[in-house]
Amino acid sequence: MKKLNLKAKIFLFLASISGILWVGSYMTRLMLAYQIFEGVDFTLRPYVNGQNLQAIFIILNSSVILTTLLYAAFILFFGLFLLTSKLSLKKNGWLFIICLIIIITLPLEAYLISIDYKIYLLSVSGAFNPSDVLSLYIKRFKVLSSFPVIEILSYFAILFFGIFQPLKKD
Repeated sequence: MKKLNLKAKIFLFLASISGILWVGSYMTRLMLAYQIFEGVDFTLRPYVNGQNLQAIFIILNSSVILTTLLYAAFILFFGLFLLTSKLSLKKNGWLFIICLIIIITLPLEAYLISIDYKIYLLSVSGAFNPSDVLSLYIKRFKVLSSFPVIEILSYFAILFFGIFQPLKKD
């Protein structure tokens, strides 16, 4: 890989940090959200009731905001890295594969973010109905059921490609 200029290095660093933080917060958010359900039929656990459901969703709302902002920052900084680095995708197969992973997952993640936006709007609306937010969480889990896990594994693959840089022509 050719020497990167200072701007490209900064954008690569910011993209890496925001991507790593996004994957970590995304995994944490998924684990927390799945903890309120039992099994695959999405029935609430016994300790979750109408009285504490609203508080649970308000707490989960901060993770919705965090994951959305970190993902947007990752996409922005990665795009700026591509523009400023002027690396050839033909000569750097590892970068091409990373771009493919990001481009393929972007529309699906954007759809999930649109559901998250609805969850956020309902949660900050003051007196919201927890059953509406619950139905949106269930919709989010059912629509693209295994996509978040596949996406997380894909982003771990991005780390592998970024570190070892296979498929590189000199």
